[in-house]
Amino acid sequence: MRDRPGAILPMPPRDPEQRHRAATPLELLFDLVSVVAIAAAAAGLHHAIAEGHALAGVPRYFMTFFIIWWAWMNFTWFASAYDNDDAPYRVLTMVMMAGALVIAAGTPRFFNNLDIGLLVIGYVVMRLGLVALWLRAMKHDRARRATTLRYAVGIVLAQAYWIGLYVVAPAGQVAFVVLIVLGFAIELAVPAVAERASATPWHRHHIIERYGLLTIIVLGEVLLSSVQALQAAWDGSFDIRLVHVALSALVITFAMWWMYFSGEEHLQTTRLRHALRWGYGHVVVFASGAAVGAGFAVLVEVITGHAHVSLQVGDLAVALPLACYMLGLWFVRDSLVLKGPARWVLPVFAGLTAALPFAFPALEVIAALAVAAVALRAALRRRVV
Repeated sequence: MRDRPGAILPMPPRDPEQRHRAATPLELLFDLVSVVAIAAAAAGLHHAIAEGHALAGVPRYFMTFFIIWWAWMNFTWFASAYDNDDAPYRVLTMVMMAGALVIAAGTPRFFNNLDIGLLVIGYVVMRLGLVALWLRAMKHDRARRATTLRYAVGIVLAQAYWIGLYVVAPAGQVAFVVLIVLGFAIELAVPAVAERASATPWHRHHIIERYGLLTIIVLGEVLLSSVQALQAAWDGSFDIRLVHVALSALVITFAMWWMYFSGEEHLQTTRLRHALRWGYGHVVVFASGAAVGAGFAVLVEVITGHAHVSLQVGDLAVALPLACYMLGLWFVRDSLVLKGPARWVLPVFAGLTAALPFAFPALEVIAALAVAAVALRAALRRRVV
């Protein structure tokens, strides 16, 4: 099937038990485009916190991140079940990538004045591209016509909602935020309703790999902040605190990677309830991972005198999303697969990490806690095994 990418081929369901199924170059390109949009959202969060507007910036960050993640996730699970790599599939996927770039372009306007125009345009482009793919799958997967049709109709209805929201809802009012949250609920309901008709044949190991790859890309946001700290330290106004920030960012990135890629396999069953919990719950892992990078960027601005907040706020901007990252991993994996004391390591250390900056500024201790969480979890897990 994959030796004729220029042809127009049928789109039957993929074999969910296919051996050696791996991410394709097109999927990796889709990830790269998605991370451009994620970086734009993280930059918006970083600037909002640095300017003293965290209460406004955090909800806007999550709203922006949600639409990027949701479009990425829906494409990922579709591709796992139906990717045939023919010319229309490639073109429609590239159309969705263009939509992601429009979202990235519209993110600053949303953070500044709640203008959702470009976000809606980019998101609708991404989602309607997926509708076309679901209709192709419906044509060739007769056994799951009800499922594929539910997906297509559900996505179209959700996009009609977003367009209507943009046309009639005034930005900046409480009702506007409520209506956005309602739109998210509609989007989340589509797979839950569609999959109950008949489960799509997604490939478990392929999905695990795809989520792991996006986790690595998101952690790149933290590494980028480490580089920014070193650049600021050597720009003619050397400050040893910036070196501490860079080293702490590096250590925390490695600890976050180790937490995610531990010995336990993610998504151990294909049951719908488990798949929804694991798939949906990762929004916390992804969003908080990118937010840690934004937090380190805030610290760089605090130390260089370009922020309007204190060092403690900068530490909190790192510690709180790091704690959320630990809790997200606990929710999607540890709470399901670990037993005994090891099961509770991440939530306990999440609490310690979140509380520490309220006592005193201690970025290095936050990094040490992340390393200790990895080490203690591994030691307790070995005892159980």
